[in-house]
Order: sequence, then structure tokens, then C-alpha cells
Amino acid sequence: QVQLVESGGGLVRPGGSLTLSCEASGFLFRQYNMAWYRRIPGQKREWIGDIASSGIPTNFHDSVNGRFMITRDNANNMLYLQMNNLQPEDTAVYYCNARNPQGSVLWTWGRGAQVTVSS
Repeated sequence: QVQLVESGGGLVRPGGSLTLSCEASGFLFRQYNMAWYRRIPGQKREWIGDIASSGIPTNFHDSVNGRFMITRDNANNMLYLQMNNLQPEDTAVYYCNARNPQGSVLWTWGRGAQVTVSS
């Protein structure tokens, strides 16, 4: 059974940084493009970035482009989201998932990781 477990969330001051982790299991992780999504309170879940199965290239939504980075460790089925210069509007629950070229996710969502940016 596919499992996606996000971790590393927490409270961060504006301008701060945080790295989230996604531990994946139950599928051939190294064969799949992966992506990060977030649900800002009161809004729908949105795509924020993705990474090819090999790790190159990556793509980002304009709202996070230049501030966030995605990496992966295929040997350990791990996906990471490095978030820099965080702002209050980044406050959200962050999720990982496999993503196809049409933008659809492939697996059931995990619980996500809460990130709160506040002074």
C-alpha cells in the first residue's frame, strides 16, 4: 500500500527557512515525478512545485519560485522541500505526492505537515 508521510513542519518567523521531508513507500519511487502541494487556510489545495524522477529538472509556481527548492533521494525514497524567506502567506499544510505530466496526483494524500509563519 502506498504511504506518503510528511514531516518537518513547525513555526517559523517571517524571513526564516524550513525544510520538509516526505517519506514514500509502496511504489517504485525512483520512477515517478514527485510534487509538493499546499493548502492555505480557506483555499483549495494547490501545486507549488515538482521534480522529475531523476531529480532534474524542477518546476515551481510563481508564488514560491526563487524561494523554494525541491530535492530527492531515490536510494532512500525521500523527497524534500527547502523553503527560504518564508512569509505569513506561506502558512499552510504541505503535502507531497506523485504527479503525472497532466498535473494529476497518483496516490492517496498523506496527512501533510503544518507550516506556520508568524512573528
